[in-house]
Amino acid sequence: MESAIKTVVSVYLKSAKGKESLGDKDFQTMVKKQLGNIMTETDSSSAIKEMRKGLDENNDGKVSFQEYMTLIGYLANTLSEEKTAANNAPAS
Repeated sequence: MESAIKTVVSVYLKSAKGKESLGDKDFQTMVKKQLGNIMTETDSSSAIKEMRKGLDENNDGKVSFQEYMTLIGYLANTLSEEKTAANNAPAS
């Protein structure tokens, strides 16, 4: 678990390129490169832009680390629910 947390932090920091938050282009690049296997529509710039707007709680046009963690939490919860449902599905 420790390595997973370190990875989440390092991906954000690398994507932010030393800045305090992810701008539109940096966020789009990160989503396309890092989340394409677990999210749909990562090839759609407009869908990613809408996602960024939804995460941007303070409406500054950027994604802060805390806003990024909202995305990570949502994705982790969704994956957990999917795996739980798959494990509880009746055998055919």
